[in-house]
Amino acid sequence: MLPHHRPPLPQDPLTISSIKTYVYRAPITKPVKTSFGTMHDRPAVFVQVIDTDGVEGWGEAWCNFPACGAEYRAQLIDVVLAPLLVGRAFSGPSSAFSRMMEQTQVLALQCGEPGPLSQAVSGIDIALWDLSARRAGLPLWKYLGGVSDDIGVYASGINPDDAVGTVRSALSAGHSSFKLKVGFDDDKDLRNVECVRDMLGSEHSLMLDANQGWDIPRAMRMTALLEGCDIAWIEEPLRANVRWPCWKDLAHSTDIPLAAGENLIGAPAFDEAIMSGALRVIQPDIAKWGGISGNWPVIARILAKSLRYCPHYLGGGIGLLASAHLLAATGANGILEIDANPNPLRTFSRPAFSHPDQGRVKLGSEPGLGVLPTPGEWETVARRCH
Repeated sequence: MLPHHRPPLPQDPLTISSIKTYVYRAPITKPVKTSFGTMHDRPAVFVQVIDTDGVEGWGEAWCNFPACGAEYRAQLIDVVLAPLLVGRAFSGPSSAFSRMMEQTQVLALQCGEPGPLSQAVSGIDIALWDLSARRAGLPLWKYLGGVSDDIGVYASGINPDDAVGTVRSALSAGHSSFKLKVGFDDDKDLRNVECVRDMLGSEHSLMLDANQGWDIPRAMRMTALLEGCDIAWIEEPLRANVRWPCWKDLAHSTDIPLAAGENLIGAPAFDEAIMSGALRVIQPDIAKWGGISGNWPVIARILAKSLRYCPHYLGGGIGLLASAHLLAATGANGILEIDANPNPLRTFSRPAFSHPDQGRVKLGSEPGLGVLPTPGEWETVARRCH
């Protein structure tokens, strides 16, 4: 049963004793490229919340770009958000989420930074849901009302350099769906798509991610050239702030489904996207906005309109696990992206995610997110920065 047919999210009382942040950077040998920037290491902001009974939960805030953003988001949590919550009793994670959002609305306008604040709020919200599920002794997917721990996944973040080699490795690891980055040089993009599609054949799904790299004329031209390549969706072919009528014009010009959502902030923005008629795949990122509290009702509205919910995620292991549990809880037919690029701060949490079984993974029955990490684990693979 899908979430728009379900009761509201569970709310179990809790009193927050402490909130602590950990920032890590894991070195990588091969940079991760997008149309707007390159990552030369893999950062992560992990959030630990402990209640007055000593139960802990873990969350993660988005921090990929720019490189200095990880430390800043951790400081927002330490200086702005933790004082709003520590020592207070809440009826559940959603009430704590509401307090954070209400108390930072004016600040977000004043400093012009709704994104970093939303990401910091998200990290705490995820940790609170992990904590609540642990208190209940249930895996998060089940605590949220899910009936199965089985989800579909796909290999993501496939760079334009040696795309065929990366796809081949991911295929050997057990993936059956793949997302290739485009939005660089058009001719190179087209060659990569053609080579990857030829290598995969027709039995595997291929998606594309332009990372907001095209304007409207270029998107029209490229989608026309890609029509015969059996593309499951094109993600963010236009900038996230382009008006929805323009997105709709692009959607009407091509048979390839359009996808977006990772860069939307707030329920009203998602409602506009859902009602626009431009998107067939919507991709909230729980580490960027809303955590679980904000995204649960949004996902219900996505599914109520018969659109596909496919959570966006490109970060460390805690946010990936939370995204997986949320997808499992919905019972929807979406698939979760798993970065094909090396990231020690991701793989420590659930190594099986790197080796799915014919494109699917199981989350198991351990309480909460299924892992209880320790900072010492991270420090074996990454440098602590905060």
